[in-house]
Amino acid sequence: MATSEIVEFIGDWTGPVVATSVHAGHDVRPDLVELMVLDDAERLREEDPYTDRIAAVVPDRVLTHRSRFECDLNRPRREAIYRTPDDCWGLQVWRDGDLPDAQFEGSLATYDAFFDALGARLDQVAERGPFVLLDVHSYNHRRDGEDQPAAPAHENPEVNVGTGSVDHDLFQPLLERFMRDLRSKDLGCGPMDARENVAFEGRNIAWFVHDRYPRVGCVLALEFKKTFMDEWTGELNQAALECASVALEAALPGLREELDRLR
Repeated sequence: MATSEIVEFIGDWTGPVVATSVHAGHDVRPDLVELMVLDDAERLREEDPYTDRIAAVVPDRVLTHRSRFECDLNRPRREAIYRTPDDCWGLQVWRDGDLPDAQFEGSLATYDAFFDALGARLDQVAERGPFVLLDVHSYNHRRDGEDQPAAPAHENPEVNVGTGSVDHDLFQPLLERFMRDLRSKDLGCGPMDARENVAFEGRNIAWFVHDRYPRVGCVLALEFKKTFMDEWTGELNQAALECASVALEAALPGLREELDRLR
């Protein structure tokens, strides 16, 4: 299995800010396609389409090609492969209701190849000092149905910034600057409803970085509400996607300034 089929590194990785969008991928291995009964539209609904375009405002980034239904890179290894409906929102993914052992092992190999490649690249970034990884995701807010009201806005911010495992003693000023810039009426597309740890606190990508690079790596897990697309039809709202991208891009200078202070 060629690592390039799983993950691609964009940019020269010489800067202190990098990005991932690990649920943006949609590809699955041919041997999985033969076993999969999940409707393509349902699969896309639980993936994070277009988040790679939001992450693209960061020059140094990871482009992930494989679907979370092959392996979920934002879950710990023991939970990363969806074998039964209980593993993935009750969805029937596999023809016989369970993923066979051979395919399970193949998906674990995908998982391991990704983290081996990411770790090797981040080791070099960490050698130069503190860095930020922006882990870009999206989330559904109309789960009750295509024709049903959206979930309440007070419980579903435009962007949820997950910082559950961040070293706040060290990175709190950086975090406050990032949140302030996202909310600024003078930056990006104007004020964004950005709140911390409302529904998501960050998971495996954050845990991996914070465990491997204590007091050096800082992961901000960004969950953009799917207002930039129709989560039921997949139709893109180009203007809303551009606004999310511009908002994130406008916050990058502040992150770099705060990292310079830490250095």
